[in-house]
Amino acid sequence: MKTLKDLISKLKLVFSYIGEFKKYAIITPLLMVGEAGAECAIPFVMSILVSTIEQGQGNVDMSLIWMYAGILMALTVFSIICGVLGGVLAAKASTGLARNLRHALYAKVQDFSFANIDHFQASSLVTRMTTDINNAVMAFSMVIRIVVRAPLMILFSAVMAFISGGVLAFIFVAIMPLVMFGLIFLMIKAMPIFKRVFKRYDKLNESVKENVEGIRVVKSFVREDYEKDKFATASNSLTKEFIKAEKILAFSNPIMNTSMHLSNILVLFIGSYFILEAIPVGGVGTLNVAVLSACITYGIQILAGLMMVSMIIVMLAISMESMRRIGEVLAEESTIVNPENPVYEMKNGDVDFNNVNFRYSLEAENNAVSNINFKIKSGQFIGIIGSTGSGKTSLVNLICRLYDVSEGEVKVGDVNVKNYALETLRNNVAVVLQKNVLFSGTIKDNLRWGNENATDEEMIHVCKIAQAHEFIEKFPDGYDTYIEQGGTNVSGGQKQRLCIARALLKKPKVLILDDSTSAVDTKTDAIIRKNLKEIVPDTTKIVIAQRISSIEDADQIIVMDNGQINAIGTHESLLKSNEIYQEVYYSQTKKGGK
Repeated sequence: MKTLKDLISKLKLVFSYIGEFKKYAIITPLLMVGEAGAECAIPFVMSILVSTIEQGQGNVDMSLIWMYAGILMALTVFSIICGVLGGVLAAKASTGLARNLRHALYAKVQDFSFANIDHFQASSLVTRMTTDINNAVMAFSMVIRIVVRAPLMILFSAVMAFISGGVLAFIFVAIMPLVMFGLIFLMIKAMPIFKRVFKRYDKLNESVKENVEGIRVVKSFVREDYEKDKFATASNSLTKEFIKAEKILAFSNPIMNTSMHLSNILVLFIGSYFILEAIPVGGVGTLNVAVLSACITYGIQILAGLMMVSMIIVMLAISMESMRRIGEVLAEESTIVNPENPVYEMKNGDVDFNNVNFRYSLEAENNAVSNINFKIKSGQFIGIIGSTGSGKTSLVNLICRLYDVSEGEVKVGDVNVKNYALETLRNNVAVVLQKNVLFSGTIKDNLRWGNENATDEEMIHVCKIAQAHEFIEKFPDGYDTYIEQGGTNVSGGQKQRLCIARALLKKPKVLILDDSTSAVDTKTDAIIRKNLKEIVPDTTKIVIAQRISSIEDADQIIVMDNGQINAIGTHESLLKSNEIYQEVYYSQTKKGGK
């Protein structure tokens, strides 16, 4: 019951995004009512016309025939107009819903914290914004056209069948529940399989995403065959699950066709017997060929209505899981939000960690960082070093609230980071992450991510600090040089320097460099550090590095080990007293030991 309620709430949430296209979604079913009514009236008028001709035996007033012909033509035209308009408006409503859902999902993801994105995974979010939305709007378009038309067609046709054929209509009525039971049974059996299908889609997209992003590594290690096998495994797994679902849904057409043919045979056989034996069929008296023909037509319309219902059921079996997955993202609350009364000004770059513990999820067995306590004065240069997985990046992610602490507090400018407006905090705390990202566009476009109103002089200034100006000037187009997606047409070191310059354009109170000069030669690295110290002295610099040469002139160096602070001190003091620091230092120098 809880699962059903959850599904219904997700569906309501998804369809609430119909927005300004709601009028089309309302008008479409009304047009379908007109189409269904006209289609059901046509056989009735035709039976009257045929009966009139039979009874007249050649002495029929032609004006009467023309009148019925005119009525039939009017009903046909009316049905066509309603059908065409209904189709057009349904398309507007469904494409409008798709647009609104895509915009809403994309906007929602922009507000997600890293924890939210970790929960869903990037490949799954891509599937939900593409495949799932397509499935949902296809079902929506079909539903608003058929959900009213099909039941009304079944109802109108059943009523007209009783009026025309009396007891013969019971044949159709008896078959209808059996057909519906069979179709609903198929839907119930197929839905859990489609749930697995969309998880397989996520895996497939993940495989493609990883391959495209890491194609250079794949080729350099000659792993093309491995990647092909990996993709084939994911694709085959998806295919197998889809085949299982389609095998179940494949029974829908045989059920419908068998029901249609069986009911028509029974009506034709019993109706013919009643005509030959002149047996009355209730309030309508005895049957004739025209009435029997009309009755069979109504039977076909009843089963056509059921066929439409079966199409809806099949589509819903596919789309229900898609709509649930879309609703899941829309209903997700970001783990990091603005406080009720946010602080909009940061007075300085002081950083203070008080009894901080952090784990990436509630289900995680161990903390990523534990028992963190230290203070940084504004303008200081702080180095952080430690082995892979020691918690260095996890530590600095807490300063700009990419993640929130599990316990304790982090302060910047003597204010808990949770009390700042997110925009204020992140404008004043600039981070250059391990994975440097440049976007397609010119160098100027990329730099202006730091400050969209930056002047050319400001961009040149920060690029000189980051030692990027010299290589930019060597490009034929200079700062207007086009950067390919992901920065594939610049080197790793050039990319890192551009990212540092971009961060400096924000004029931050705190600048965090997470191993951001690893691809830069030691000479250039030293010049960048010197520039940062001399040109932006009031900015707090926190540098994570693997090379001790990148942080040996820091005011303080934090040594991380297994998620905890092992030691804090200057290069000289740590070299005398800390084994971890000594080991790293001597491994990177020619001395090779103490």
